[in-house]
Amino acid sequence: MAIRVLVVDDQAMPRQLFESIINYSENYELAASVDSASVADIYCAKMAIDLILMDVVMSGGINGIEAAERIKNSYPNIKILIVTSMPDSSFIKKARKAGVDSFWYKEVQDAPLLAIMDRTMAGESVFPDQAPVVFLGEAKSTDFTDRELDVLRCVAAGYSDKEISDLLSISYGTERVHLNNLLQKTACNSRTELAIMAAKTGIVVPEV
Repeated sequence: MAIRVLVVDDQAMPRQLFESIINYSENYELAASVDSASVADIYCAKMAIDLILMDVVMSGGINGIEAAERIKNSYPNIKILIVTSMPDSSFIKKARKAGVDSFWYKEVQDAPLLAIMDRTMAGESVFPDQAPVVFLGEAKSTDFTDRELDVLRCVAAGYSDKEISDLLSISYGTERVHLNNLLQKTACNSRTELAIMAAKTGIVVPEV
């Protein structure tokens, strides 16, 4: 009996690629394909779903990791495989916490998607060791501390220095040290340039 798959991705091209992979496979069957994580649990309630391929960053008020946690709470037997192109290193940790079964990067991967699907359905939890390394200005993503990435995420979201210090429960002075370190490492001339570059690379995603 074929394994029934729900595809959840708001971008047409990746969604169609996943659909093709499933349709041409021997062991899988496309149950449904949707462009919003906010309706994924509705499909789980309406039809038999064995595996979900779900992106993280999507429109519609809820991201893929939040949707995954909600689905796992109601349907723990459904396997969930997060698929994303965003190199935000926090996604892996958040996905594990949400109960996601496996994690796969669209552009950078050690194994084909079908292989990860097979391993996941066999009961294995497949996660990368780390997010893909990307450059932000003159620095690599691995050059930043976790706290610097927290500050960078807030800068990309448009928060002021005072708002960032309050959000992260650190002093104003400490926040400024982290921000200056980010500017020096990346060789950016302003926080605006830093925020724009961060958004372009996907090294941090404020809304997740």
